Amino acid sequence: MSKLSLGSTPYLLGFEQLERLLERNAKSGNEGYPPFNIEQTSQNSYRITLAVAGFAESDLSITVEDKQLVIRGRQSEETGDRVFLHRGIAARQFQRSFVLADGVEVGEAIMENGLLHVDLTRAEPETIVQTVKIRKG
Repeated sequence: MSKLSLGSTPYLLGFEQLERLLERNAKSGNEGYPPFNIEQTSQNSYRITLAVAGFAESDLSITVEDKQLVIRGRQSEETGDRVFLHRGIAARQFQRSFVLADGVEVGEAIMENGLLHVDLTRAEPETIVQTVKIRKG
């Protein structure tokens, strides 16, 4: 069975970048940590919420890299003399990536009660009609 690509159909022109984004997203290997929600807060805005209990604002970084929102968390190593009898609270580093469509901008990020909220907005799409003049050859 051969792989069907967007570039293999004659009616979809210029979608090579979309195909690369889909492949990159499939390979990102996002596991289940940390858990997250994505909600639509209005017709043109979204909110991504990650459960980051135990992380401080200084342990988190949010960047946009090549149309990808990347959220990373790394807790600082504790050097105290603490002895854990049971350690069930995850303290591992993570990276979550979300592919952003054209026109989607990252707004503010808010840390609240162990939840990191990242707001996104999409610009209103413009309806453009272009008339192409036909020249005599």
